[in-house]
Amino acid sequence: MADNMIIRVQSPNGMKKITSTKRETAAMFLKKVAKEFGFSSNGFSVYLNRNKTGEIVSQNKTLSLLKIKHGDMLFLFPAGSSVSPGEVMDMATPHSSSSLPTPSSSSSSSIPRSYSIPQVQEDEIDQYLAKQDGKIYRNRDPQLCRHGALGKCVHCVPLEPFDEDYLNHLDPPVKHMSFHAYLRKLTGGPDKGKFAALENISCKIKSGCEGHPPWPDGICTKCQPSAITLNRQKYRHVDNIMFENHTIADCFLDFWRKTGSQRMGYLYGRYTEHKDIPLGIRAEVAAIYEPPQNGTQNSLELVEDPKAAAVDEVAARLGLCKVGWIFTDLLSEDTRIGTVRYSRNKDTYYLSAEECITAGNFQNQQPNPCKLSRDGHFGSKFVTVVATGGPDNQVHFEGYQVSNQCMALVRDECLLPCKDAPELGYAKESSTEQYVPDVFYKDTDKFGNDITFLARPLPVEYLITDITATFPKDPQYTFSAQRFPIENRDILGETQDFHSLETYLSQCSSTVFLDIMSDFHFLLFLVTNEVMPLRDSIGLLLDAVKTSNEDLAQTWKKSEQWATIEQLCGTVGGQPSSSMGYSGNGGPSVPVSSSAMWSCVHCTFMNQPGTEHCEMCSLPRS
Repeated sequence: MADNMIIRVQSPNGMKKITSTKRETAAMFLKKVAKEFGFSSNGFSVYLNRNKTGEIVSQNKTLSLLKIKHGDMLFLFPAGSSVSPGEVMDMATPHSSSSLPTPSSSSSSSIPRSYSIPQVQEDEIDQYLAKQDGKIYRNRDPQLCRHGALGKCVHCVPLEPFDEDYLNHLDPPVKHMSFHAYLRKLTGGPDKGKFAALENISCKIKSGCEGHPPWPDGICTKCQPSAITLNRQKYRHVDNIMFENHTIADCFLDFWRKTGSQRMGYLYGRYTEHKDIPLGIRAEVAAIYEPPQNGTQNSLELVEDPKAAAVDEVAARLGLCKVGWIFTDLLSEDTRIGTVRYSRNKDTYYLSAEECITAGNFQNQQPNPCKLSRDGHFGSKFVTVVATGGPDNQVHFEGYQVSNQCMALVRDECLLPCKDAPELGYAKESSTEQYVPDVFYKDTDKFGNDITFLARPLPVEYLITDITATFPKDPQYTFSAQRFPIENRDILGETQDFHSLETYLSQCSSTVFLDIMSDFHFLLFLVTNEVMPLRDSIGLLLDAVKTSNEDLAQTWKKSEQWATIEQLCGTVGGQPSSSMGYSGNGGPSVPVSSSAMWSCVHCTFMNQPGTEHCEMCSLPRS
């Protein structure tokens, strides 16, 4: 009986355990496998490794000679299977260490992917950080180290990126480790993470349970979602938010300064390495796009944006993506001197529950691709920035993200705001239409005892992680410092039309052509204007701005599209525009007849020559 052993065989339909002995031949073992799985003798193949290497053929060699041991995992592929090498057949069952494919590199920084999904394309920053060592190297301590210069001891050995003592002793202390440091912690240890997996929380009843009537008439432990105990998240997906320069924020705040109404915008930029935190990620903001919205002194309402897809497309061509959103929460104390005071109670909450729910919706729309999750995504890198008053009565920028638990509650519509207490959320109760699992959080009472509370109501600090928002000492400029009117600011009289385009070009008459074009809002106008949208013919210009290539910009300047834009600018007001004498490195102005088409100053509709009233809005020409 001592020779008996259990061999696990993994197939696309699940895993089965085969009882065998060390002296049993491969041929006899394969017959057992065929009987157990219901295959014919030639309808499948069994391999030692997941990547279809080390096939076990029907022969008289014993299992011990083939180095198959008790508890090993083998992999069965049906004949004609299209399963690609390395693809996980059953995500629920980890494989044994003896069946791991041979790694191509001996680097200790590589992360095992026993639950990996090959078709998931992670972000570039994630791919970069996954290849980094990540260890925290320390110099030899002259007082505690008693070894030579090449030796290592407990006082100078490199630390792991998730070392809590190191993070707590940084200045300022780091409360949340980076997400990739968390992955290293999850996939480290003797098993090299073969049992590691990132699970997305679900608050919904699992479908397909046929043992009882559907909810609300029946439910069982198989389909019932587990109760949720909220914990303060120990990691964060983004560790720092950096605006490239102060101009970006100042232009955004101008709307509030001029109207007193609150404003929101989408942050466009890129994710880079944040070197102040081990394996950290920084969200660099290069531009702010302001979508259509209705704002008052105390509220914000977003409306449908027909240009949203075009904005994302332009940003992608420029090497940027939507990294977050920003909104103001300001109330002026004295408009004459421009001081700002809090419009929220700084002693009670950071974000309101309604803002947390909005942030959760945005994060669910922008999931973070992750190969260690069986769903192909885990969490989000989408950040929230609040422009609010500080203790010094000046504008401060505070960064946040909501936790993955909050994302799940928001996604499955289990979280509500409290009307009379903005700093409190409320977990919904189950109804006949929706089953909601119990949500709890833990706190300490006045005696220091841990007490579990039902999340009705719920303090929002259990749902958020804070992120520092900073500005660099040396400003960076993805786009030039030119000021083309920002979109959707008609209430201020700042419109994006060919009148404003002519004014913009006249103000830049002595500027290099590429710098004139390097304005995010200007490029959006070229792509989305209704008179002559250049969505299909602006690729060369976007490449020029992305690579800062003046030669490409000059090539596009000679195109028919730009000549037409100049023609339209020249006809504004029904007379030639002297501003077109600018050339951006020298170039003749475009002569235009005074009897050419003219643009309505009220609605920008292009009218036929010789008319005195706009055909669209019927208003007079002048």
